[in-house]
Amino acid sequence: MANKLRIDWFLLAITSILALFGSVMVYSASAMISLKETGGETQFAYFYKQFGFTVVGLAIMLAATRVDYKRLLSPWIVYGLLGFTAVLLLAVYAFPPINGARRWIRVGGLSIQPSELAKITLPVFLAYFLTKKEGAVGSIRETVLPCVAVLGLLGGLIFLEPDLGTVIVLCAVFVSVYFAGGAKILHVAAVSVGLAAIGAAALILAPWRLERLMAFMDPFQKSDTSGYQVVQSLYAIGSGGVLGEGFARGQQKLFYLPYPYSDFIFAVVGEELGLFGTLAVLIAFGLLLWRGARAALLAPDRFGMLLGIGLITGIIVQALFNMSVVISILPAKGIPLPFISYGGSSILVTLFSVGLLLNISQYAGFLSFENGLHATRTPRAERSKKKAARKKPVRAGSKVKMGADRSAAGR
Repeated sequence: MANKLRIDWFLLAITSILALFGSVMVYSASAMISLKETGGETQFAYFYKQFGFTVVGLAIMLAATRVDYKRLLSPWIVYGLLGFTAVLLLAVYAFPPINGARRWIRVGGLSIQPSELAKITLPVFLAYFLTKKEGAVGSIRETVLPCVAVLGLLGGLIFLEPDLGTVIVLCAVFVSVYFAGGAKILHVAAVSVGLAAIGAAALILAPWRLERLMAFMDPFQKSDTSGYQVVQSLYAIGSGGVLGEGFARGQQKLFYLPYPYSDFIFAVVGEELGLFGTLAVLIAFGLLLWRGARAALLAPDRFGMLLGIGLITGIIVQALFNMSVVISILPAKGIPLPFISYGGSSILVTLFSVGLLLNISQYAGFLSFENGLHATRTPRAERSKKKAARKKPVRAGSKVKMGADRSAAGR
């Protein structure tokens, strides 16, 4: 078993900054809505909840760094987590729909969204299964069909809620982990084409999705109906300019942009913080991808590598999906921006995912450019000391003295 080296403090810092920034932006985006819903009592209703979930999520993230990720290799944990997630996904149908979707389990004043848990369950299962079946990755019966079946189980239940956005994220996780696991290109391509065909059918055969697709082609033509949300989002992004209107001074969140604190919070960032603010968020996710991918690729074992790839893929694909919808690069689909959008289930699951990445990073090695690019488990400071010791010159006086001693011995 590989020994712990050190935690990736850079990854920890980026994650903490994004999560705390998200709480602040939730306050800005929801203050007026909170005042309206509470009858003028408080403007912090959404902020308090989001900040509370963020603090708990950061604690969970730090706790996850203390437990060896290899404990997840237990079949009891893997299949138990899979069964638990499936039961929760079935349980949502026992509750009345919200806005036409059954995605939440409500307990008291809290709501749980089981589809968020699937973003951890799927990569954990795939990493475990493809590690145990390492010698049979190319077998359709032994690996392809079981993995596709699990994706079909989780994705199918989420698709029926309906929640196509989360299904797309799970499909991206599946393809990335299965490809990294050494699958045949033909198998990966066949599965990808099949998933794309199912996605296209889901868009065409569902009238409301087809309407959103038509609105995406020309949102301003349907600005009063299906294109309303995207048009208001584009107004917000455009009015922000380079420097933005200033924190908490945005106008589109004032009952023009629907759910500005949730799926379209990136539009509020653009309006209030401008191009610099949106680029800062994009760069932060880019740095998160770098450190997460680094932890995965330098992991000491196959399970850690596959698990890390699945977790970071899920976070980054979801972030890119959300930002693309906000600026109308992709058709509108409800999916939160990781760390920043309002939602307890989302922030808890995402921070736990980063906690697992941080745990993997503690066992990951280092990149060395000495004698060609390669991975090593020797820290840079120790490598520098060894290199300096090899190059340390021997003093001339010592050579003369040694020669004199040998001459004396000869006489």
